[in-house]
This record gives sequence, C-alpha cells and structure tokens, in this order.
Amino acid sequence: MVLAYIEALKNHNDRSMELTPSSIVLAAKNRQIQQLRHLATRVELVGAIGQLVHALQSERGASSLYVASGGSRFESQRTQLAADSSTVEQHLRERFRTQLDEPGFGNASLFSLIAWVVLGLDTLPALRQRIADCKIKADEVVIAYSRLIAGLLSVVFDVADSTVDPGISRRLVALFNLIQGKELAGQERAVGSALLASGTLAVRHQQRILHLIETQERNIQIFSEFSGRPLVDDWEQMQVAPYMVQIERLRRVLCSAAPNASLDANLSDTWFACCSERIDGMWRLQETLLADVRAECARLVEAAEQDLADAEGLLEVVATHPPESARLVERFLGPELALDGNLGTLPGHGGESENSLLQVLQEQKARLAAMEAERDAARRALNERKVIERAKGVLMARFSMPEDEAYRTLRKTSMEQNRRLVDVAEATLAVLASIDPQKA
Repeated sequence: MVLAYIEALKNHNDRSMELTPSSIVLAAKNRQIQQLRHLATRVELVGAIGQLVHALQSERGASSLYVASGGSRFESQRTQLAADSSTVEQHLRERFRTQLDEPGFGNASLFSLIAWVVLGLDTLPALRQRIADCKIKADEVVIAYSRLIAGLLSVVFDVADSTVDPGISRRLVALFNLIQGKELAGQERAVGSALLASGTLAVRHQQRILHLIETQERNIQIFSEFSGRPLVDDWEQMQVAPYMVQIERLRRVLCSAAPNASLDANLSDTWFACCSERIDGMWRLQETLLADVRAECARLVEAAEQDLADAEGLLEVVATHPPESARLVERFLGPELALDGNLGTLPGHGGESENSLLQVLQEQKARLAAMEAERDAARRALNERKVIERAKGVLMARFSMPEDEAYRTLRKTSMEQNRRLVDVAEATLAVLASIDPQKA
C-alpha cells in the first residue's frame, strides 16, 4: 500500500491528492525525504567548494611568494599548484551544473552567487599569466585570490543558513567557521610569505597580520562551540605541534619589528612550510567534519524512509501530538478532560492513561523546544556574522578605511564599552543609517 502510494506521488501530474489524514501524512514524510536528499547534494557541493578553496589557498601562497621574490622562488611549486587547482575547478564546475539542473535548488540569491563565482573562475587563466610574467604586485595577487575564495565561501554560508534540521545546522555552522578560519590562516600565510620574501617590513602588512590572527580566533571559537568535543580535542592537539612553535616565533618577528626594518628573506620558506602544515591540519579537521555531515544526512534519510514504511505509525504520531495552541485551548477550557487519539476529548477519563498521554506531550514539547533552541543558536551565529560583516563594509565605504582598520574600530569600541561585538555592529549601522540612509 505504502509503496503504491509513493509511486503514485512520483507519477502525480494534474490529479489532486486525496484529502485524507493518511495521504497528507505520507506526503509530508515524502517531502521531508526529498528535502533531506536535496540537503545531501548541497553538502556534496560544499565538499567540492572546500576542495577548490584549499587548492586556491595553496596556489595563492606560492604565487605571492613567487611575485614578491621577483620570480626567484617557488616557480615550479606555483606552476604545479595552479595545475592542481585547475583540475579541482573542473570538478566544481560539474557539481554546479548538476546542482543547477536539480529542481528546486536554491533561490535567486544563490544563483547570483554562483554566477559571480563562475565569472571569477573564468578570469583565473589571465591572472596566472600575469603572475608568471611578474606583471602584478604581491598584494594584488593576495587580493585577487581572496576575492574569489570569499565568493566561494558565500555559497557555503548560504547552504549553512538554509537548512532546517538543527543537527545539520550546527555541523554546517561549525564547518563554515572552520573553513573561514582556514581561509584567514591562508591569507596570513600569503601575506607573511610575501612580506618575508620582500626583505623589508611594511607597516600595513604588519597590521594585516595582526588582524588576521585576531579574526581567526573568533572563527575558531564559533567552530569549537558548534563542532563537538572530539574535534575540539583534535584542534587543541594541533596547538602544541612543533609547527605552531615555529609559527608563533615568526609571528613575533613580523608583529614586533620596527617599520621598514630588514627581514631575513630566507625565512619565507620556513614560514610557508610551517603555515602549510597548520593549514593541512585544518583541512583534515574540515574533511572529518564534512564526513560527519554526510553521515548525519544519510542517517536522517534512512530514518525518514523507515518511518514512511509505517503509515499507521505516522498517523498515530500526528494524532497524539496536537499543535501547542490546541493543547492550550483544551487545558484552559476543560482541564478535567483527557485527550483521545483522534484530537478530541473524552469526559471521565483519567488516571494512568491521562498521565501517560500528558507525559508524551511534555516529552514532545521538550524535544521540539530543544530542537528549536539548537536551530536558533545556529541561525544566531550566522546572523551575527552577517551584521558584523555589514558594519565593517559600511565603515570601509563611508570612511575609506581598510578592512582590518574597520574591524579594529568595532573591536575597540566593543572592549571600551564592554558590549558584544554584534551589538556594537548593530549600533554602528543604526547611527550611520540615521546620518546617511543611502550608505547604510
């Protein structure tokens, strides 16, 4: 019966669905399965994006070092990394084609994001040629790759922001912040490599490194909050690895040197190598977390398919779990009446049956409340990031300040006023909107 109904749903054209509780419940469960499968394909898209981001990060670091050294360092590595990126890029393009052909995939905003990313990918050959010819500055190399990576991460953010399952939401929020933190670590590698290879300390680069270190910590904090203890333990193990000792030593060199001081260009290779070890460690964490997301999606689909095979059980669940508003009406108008299995009331029933039913309702309410709390926490983390990024953007546009200065301004105000960073960001947007609504 159930299999026949599922087949009827697949072949449904202009015929209206039979309006019975059983048919509606089965349709709801079938829709849930479809949504979970769509989510699983989006997770695969996130995986493909993560692979390209990782490849582009390595290519960016080698390219910035190559240009900063005047073409004397990392030529063969840069060429090989560019070829690796191109291979991964083709895989992502195929994944984009698959997703865009999927019915119901994304909204207009997501389509626009993907269009922007593909436009950026189309410019990579010309960028690589300019790098090979050393007709571009190291700063411009970092910016060009970072802009493209930022677009790719925006697609990941959209996926994390659109899921409705709280367990998946938490994992995707952790994954997004880990990838974002890894991207900032990649920028730190690229800026530090170029700075050391140039042999001279530039103040703006020094400030950029300080900003990247601080903002990485915020992403890792959110990752730790949403990822779970095993991954946090793995992260903490990374912090005592030998390469971290090297990174901290070189960070002190870069962050404490006087303006225009001479730097040992030979340290650029050491910096690049130890930063790469750290980023590779973050990549392994990313792959572990992504595998966990995939497994959870598969588990949810399997559980939903098992539920679908029990039509009577599904109907019973609906019958014994009325909407909260209906329960409140019954408790208010007839507290002495017990609920029956058909959403009605039966006078005179009490004792064990009523207590049992009330216990089921209370457990269901607690479970739903816990799920909603988890969803809210995940959405709040994503929304806070949106507000902070928007406030940074408005400050950058209105006062012509670089990103790190805009962030420091918000951070300094947050510390001085003992307020959360997101609250300061919201207040900043409100003040600027009252002064000039067009730019806020």
